[in-house]
Amino acid sequence: MGSKNKLKRFNENETFKNVIQPTREEMTSNFKYKGQWNEFFGNDNPITLELGCGKGEYTVALARKYPDRNFIGIDIKGARFWRGAKTALQEELDNVAFLRTQIELVDHAFAKAEVNEIWITFPDPQIKYKRTKHRMTNPEFLARYKHILVPDGVMHLKTDSEFMHGYTLGLLQAREDDILYSHHDIYSNTEAPEEVVGTQTFYEQQYLEKGKAITYIKFTLR
Repeated sequence: MGSKNKLKRFNENETFKNVIQPTREEMTSNFKYKGQWNEFFGNDNPITLELGCGKGEYTVALARKYPDRNFIGIDIKGARFWRGAKTALQEELDNVAFLRTQIELVDHAFAKAEVNEIWITFPDPQIKYKRTKHRMTNPEFLARYKHILVPDGVMHLKTDSEFMHGYTLGLLQAREDDILYSHHDIYSNTEAPEEVVGTQTFYEQQYLEKGKAITYIKFTLR
């Protein structure tokens, strides 16, 4: 993507009512929507997050399917989620928002037990050991998610990385978290949940074209 195109998208994001772009300082010093997302949406409907949302495919697709729920895509790359934000506005999906911030600040964005469900879709697996602290399912991140999730709030991890799948599955088993569903090749399973196989991200389509298996885990945190 050219720099001019990125700049255009950044500028458009500034005008979108469904895009929130706080500074890091604003995020860490009493972020205005923390504990107040019901005011942003104008209702008390359950909240689902898509972390590292990219173009926001899951955020928008799930919002279409579940109009009685609120969906928030989170990513630091605003030029990417511009597509999802614009689509949501064009389709008048009032249950969609996009938050531009770092994932490690997620517990600054939401109050305790304010979120009902979290999707992590195709995160960077951060395979090198020294990058462990950046893996989106490491123990520190799981602690942040547990804090903002309601009791028994559901999490989903969908990835093309066998490493990420195995790492997360092993960690969950060691922690004795509740693994509700797990499959190493979700599209080979005729009984796969529709919301998992019914939506494909931009990158997922590329992986499938190359014949890569897509893995999936559904779990809750103890």
